[in-house]
Amino acid sequence: MDVLATASATAVSLYALLSTFYKGMQVFYALPTNVSSSESDNLIDSDVLPSVDVIVPCFNEDPCTLSACLASIAKQEYGGKLRVYVVDDGSGNRDAVTPVHDSYAHDPRFNFILLRNNIGKRKAQIAAIRRSSGDLVLNIDSDTIAASDVVTKLALKMQNPSVGAAMGQLTASNRSDTWLTRLIDMEYWLACNEERAAQARFGAVMCCCGPCAMYRRSALLLLLDQYETQVFRGKPSDFGEDRHLTILMLKAGFRTEYVPDAIAATVVPDRLGSYLRQQLRWARSTYRDTLLALRLLPGLDPFLTLDVVGQNLGSLFLALSLVTGLAQLALTATVPWWTGLVIASMTTIRCSVAALRTRQFRFLGFSLHTPINAFLLLPLKTYALCTLSNSSWLSRESATLAQNRDGKQIAIRNLVIGSNTTELSGIVALLRRLDLTRDSLMFGKPPLRAAATEASVHYGRRDRQTAERRGDAQGDCSDSRPLI
Repeated sequence: MDVLATASATAVSLYALLSTFYKGMQVFYALPTNVSSSESDNLIDSDVLPSVDVIVPCFNEDPCTLSACLASIAKQEYGGKLRVYVVDDGSGNRDAVTPVHDSYAHDPRFNFILLRNNIGKRKAQIAAIRRSSGDLVLNIDSDTIAASDVVTKLALKMQNPSVGAAMGQLTASNRSDTWLTRLIDMEYWLACNEERAAQARFGAVMCCCGPCAMYRRSALLLLLDQYETQVFRGKPSDFGEDRHLTILMLKAGFRTEYVPDAIAATVVPDRLGSYLRQQLRWARSTYRDTLLALRLLPGLDPFLTLDVVGQNLGSLFLALSLVTGLAQLALTATVPWWTGLVIASMTTIRCSVAALRTRQFRFLGFSLHTPINAFLLLPLKTYALCTLSNSSWLSRESATLAQNRDGKQIAIRNLVIGSNTTELSGIVALLRRLDLTRDSLMFGKPPLRAAATEASVHYGRRDRQTAERRGDAQGDCSDSRPLI
């Protein structure tokens, strides 16, 4: 049985060597530079700002969550022309979200597109893209709250004509809810400020994340047909739209960027089952588009090749070391101390570096993510690799709307039913209390959470009155946990 011990030690040693080199390079390239900041300072003086269309696809979204999202968009401090397109993708709770639509009916910037059938997030985005005309397109998920300067900071980055897409920094709006949401919030920080930041050094962010990503319209129009008709093994691909669109941008020769100061908070899974379903969907998307990205690597910086190799081979070596180590333990009753020691050491080093960079000791607790990764996510990724043809979202509820005869979509612009101008101003005033500077993230202040809760409670007062008039109970948004 010495073969098992040797195999486990060899695999974990290769994992340690690869991870040390790869992660070390990643942290080095992720460190902020003065070039981007000076470049932005010059762009701020520009007299001509591009027009921006904000697209918010929705499907069965909680009314309070949607209200907070739209309020954050309404309060954007952007000097250029801003238009908002909210696409209801055949939601089964349309009666519940109608009061939210009504609240913005008086605002000429807001347009609402109501689809009779659920056609999927990707096609819902495309429906709005084809109706809009702005120079830039910002996609925001309906459970995401954007800081008031997100549009400005992303638009400034996009003034470089070689940039086709740019993403902001993501945080978990419900970070303080459970142990899992705390881990995911740290996972998001590492993904943004290590992985994406390092890739952005070479203008090749491999995935501009869907909750908050901006695209150049002229580039989008060139790629829209490919984006809409993506198939895998002859089947339409219905998820992973953000990663696929980013790869298409790189394939077309555009740069993709990361803007750490453009901060957005999104709702993350608070239960392990939901988190694993999300990770399964993301793993399938990653494997599919990695095959497409391999063709791009020869034309990119060698670090991007190391990045792809490190992510995939690192997981393979870790999985082999775990399998052989567990087999050694089961068959010989011998504890694979070397394997455990190496994995624990790599975890400690990574968490310590993150804690030093952020000056937040909470990142030491991210070590708890290691057993989740080792015993849940690695088997999940193996399953994802074996079921790449499965395009199920795994989490989307089916809509129950009655359909008209032709099943066509209906566009409604600037709804005027029951608009309330004071309601919007109340929510906006609450959201303006947020401190979304980078310092607030560095020192551990929960982003957007308290004000989002206040905004939802504030909206709930009006919603309860609406519910009482209608004689139903769908309008109660007074729950103190609105973003779950």
